[in-house]
Amino acid sequence: MDKVPFTFSGLEKIKLELDNLKKIERPQIIQAISVAREHGDLKENAEYHAAKEKQAFIEGRITELEDVISRAEVIDLTRLSGKTVTFGTKVNIVDEESDQETNYQIVGPYEANLEEGLISVASPIARALIGKEVGMSVAVTTPGGTKNYEILIIEVPKS
Repeated sequence: MDKVPFTFSGLEKIKLELDNLKKIERPQIIQAISVAREHGDLKENAEYHAAKEKQAFIEGRITELEDVISRAEVIDLTRLSGKTVTFGTKVNIVDEESDQETNYQIVGPYEANLEEGLISVASPIARALIGKEVGMSVAVTTPGGTKNYEILIIEVPKS
């Protein structure tokens, strides 16, 4: 079984989602199925089928999260030097063509959220950045072609 890297806060979010699914979502869907059963013929009962479908999704997600949590490895960000880009570091880069600056934090695949600037360690841009230092130019192969970025700042987050 492969370990799944997490920041401390990322693992806490996953645990909260699992707790919500088990304590709130699961009981609600069981109740919804019970109510839908009372509406008669199950073959033509759209509410029942929708509730069963949602139940299957919830149970699948619970199983997935339990598996991920069992394989989670929290990376201690306080041990990072900040001299090179690694898992957990925040990095400020600039597109060498458009001069557009972007900030990212490299996190585990289950924490990634591009809107929050969190990119997966497995993403093409993260793979290209890892191991590099401030001032270095990095070529990233994207579906739209190769982009070149310069690393401006590498920062170790507080938590």
